[in-house]
Formats: sequence, structure tokens, C-alpha cells
Amino acid sequence: MSQPKSPLRRNGFTFKQFFVAHDRCAMKVGTDGILLGAWAPVARVKRMLDIGTGSGLLALMLAQRTPDDVTIDAVELEPDAAAQAADNVQASPWRERIRVHAADIQPWAREQTQRYELIVSNPPYFPQGVECATPERQQARYTTTLDHSALLFCAAQRITEEGFFCVVLPESEGAAFTQKALEMGWHSRLRTDIAETEGRLPHRVLLAFSPQAGELFSDRLIIRGPDQSYSEAYCGLTQAFYLFM
Repeated sequence: MSQPKSPLRRNGFTFKQFFVAHDRCAMKVGTDGILLGAWAPVARVKRMLDIGTGSGLLALMLAQRTPDDVTIDAVELEPDAAAQAADNVQASPWRERIRVHAADIQPWAREQTQRYELIVSNPPYFPQGVECATPERQQARYTTTLDHSALLFCAAQRITEEGFFCVVLPESEGAAFTQKALEMGWHSRLRTDIAETEGRLPHRVLLAFSPQAGELFSDRLIIRGPDQSYSEAYCGLTQAFYLFM
């Protein structure tokens, strides 16, 4: 007789191998982060850095995708979010591999000596606009505490020569971010445009940059098919994480 499924926990998101509580974080688990965590290239990577980890989602996804000898540093400025990320890591199977740092990435990056083969960030992307309900959510949504030039500079300080720096952004912000990156000496290496359905324009873009020049690989991913169910491509990318796939 099969065992009944355990009920889904509240105040967070349940994945196949871990749970992410996000009730103390300004930005909740969402499709953007899941896409980036499943998409970022992890082959032959030994050290990874997650800038602005929030709930710890990206760090946990990358830990699931990589062998036991891979280590991850996750940096978060907002104290409550950093504490929640640390709790999520401790409750996961990868607590020995992920280190959460409650810190401002700019001074933190200057103080480090090691470099990373993969750096990821689901960064703030709106310029200052309508006030948010809380300062924490404003910090997570707007580029006031870490603008894109500063983010690119921090990543450049800590990336290896052959490493990749990966971000997810609204499609409307992708061109400006890419232009900044190229002006600072980065090279575009991977790009995936994300559209909700076949008939819609892309609304998100996944970008990977490297200090090393090379061919740019680009493609397009559709999230939902004509019947509004998840597309084969989206399922293929994320099926290791979602409970219902």
C-alpha cells in the first residue's frame, strides 16, 4: 500500500529535494530564480558564488546539480533574508557545502582572495520608482544599493579567467546590461530569451558572460504550450526540481 503524500509546507516552496522558506524575505521564490538556477552552466565547476542570495534558492539549486566536492558562497545584504537563507541551507542535504554570508557584496568581494568558476545573481533591476511597502522589498527590487555597473565590477573581481557570470533580467533590461558588460571587458557567451507562450515576445532573458572571448550561443525557451501546460523544453530544464514533473 502506497504511503500518503506529506502535506506541502506553508510560507515557502517545496521542491523535490529541499524546501525554501521565504516568509522573511522581500522577494519570494519565483520563476526567474528557478530558471536561472536550472540553466546556469555547472560543468567542471568547483567554486560558485551567489550574489544577493535572498532565500538561498539559487545556492540550493546549484548544490543539487553539482557533486559533493563543489562549494558555494552565498552573500546577502539584508539580515533577515540572510538568516532565512542560512536556515534553509541547514535544513537541506547540502549544509556542508554552502556558506551564507550576511554582508554587502562590494566590500566582501574586495576582501576575498579566491576566485569562482561560476557566479550567479538574480539582481535588482528596476531604477528608483514607486515606493515599495517595505525598505527590504525596495532594496530587493531597485538598483539603489547595487547598480548593474557595481554588480559587474564585483563579479569581475572574483571570476576566474574561464568562468561564467550568469544573471536573469527582464528582456527590456537585458540590452543595457549587456552593453555595460561589454564596455567593462566582459564577453557575451550564452543567451536564452524566455517567452510565456509561442505567440508572445520574450519577457525575460538569461545571460552568461565571461572574461574570455568565445562564440555566443543563443536560443529561445517557451514556458507554456497552447493548452497552457508547461512546455517540453521548460519541463526538460526544470524537472529535477518541481514536485509535479
